[in-house]
Order: sequence, then C-alpha cells, then structure tokens
Amino acid sequence: MDSANTTNTTNTTNATAAGNTTLAPATPAAPAAANAEQIRFDTKIAVLLREDLETWQRLNVTAFLVSGLGTELPEVIGEPYEDADGVPCLPMFRQPVLVFEGTKETLKTAHARVLSRSLPRAVFTSDLFATGNDRDNRAAVRAVPTADLDLVGLALYGPKNAVDKVLKGARMHP
Repeated sequence: MDSANTTNTTNTTNATAAGNTTLAPATPAAPAAANAEQIRFDTKIAVLLREDLETWQRLNVTAFLVSGLGTELPEVIGEPYEDADGVPCLPMFRQPVLVFEGTKETLKTAHARVLSRSLPRAVFTSDLFATGNDRDNRAAVRAVPTADLDLVGLALYGPKNAVDKVLKGARMHP
C-alpha cells in the first residue's frame, strides 16, 4: 500500500473511531505525504528561553529571536507557499525550530559556547521588555558588555552536533 492510500485509510479509520456513524470521505494525501522519502537535516534551528518567563514573554521572545535567523541566513528559508486556489503565502523555515528552556546560568553558558563556536545567533535581553521599537532594542543591547547581558532568550543555527553542544544542560520546552 502506498503512502497516499495509507493516509486515506487512516483518515477513514479515525473518523470511525471518533464515533461517527458514517465514514468520512478520505482526503487526498498532501504532496509531502505521497513522497515516501523522509527529509533529514544536518543542521538545527534552536531557541533557548529562560525558564522563569511568563507565557506571553516566551512567545514574544521566540518570535523576535527567530526573525533574526531568517533575515541573515537565506538557507534556512524554504520556498513560498501557495494554497489550492493559487493564493500565495510567505515562505517559512525549511526545517523545524526546536525550543528549549533553562536557567539564567544555562543561558549564560550557552551564550559563551555559541560565541566560542562562532555560530549565527540572536539574543534577547530582559531590557528589551521595556522598549517598544527596534532602535531602542538595539541601543539597549549595545549599552551592556557581552559578559553582563541579562539574557532571557537565545536563538542559534548551525550543524546539529555544534548546536547540541551549545545547548548542553538545557531541556526541551514543555
């Protein structure tokens, strides 16, 4: 059975298992599902957040951090999207973004590691919660020496093994 048929069978089975008395029509498999070849990446995009952030802060910091990666590293961006009606959408990262959390000390250590490996990175400091625009954000970071940055978030990109070494001691975000 090919992957398209497997997907259709699964959709029909799930509709029945959910308690529907009639079978839901099988939906066509997505083009990616029809391609049995699994895509693997030798690189990793990761975000490390300080564990004591509020939920809104975690979301805000993550969004800001990953925006920096996409602007400077064109290889992390995939092709533009388009729906079945031909309506275009912006391209996104070509691979998953893994989100981790750790203590203030974990972030400080990870930052030192990412610098020593010269990996592309974006930083978010606690001072940025008090600013309201890009100019003031940049000024707030520029005002603090590297060793004294009060990091609440760090995004990085690079070879899997290098990113894993930078993130040693961090845990996957729940």
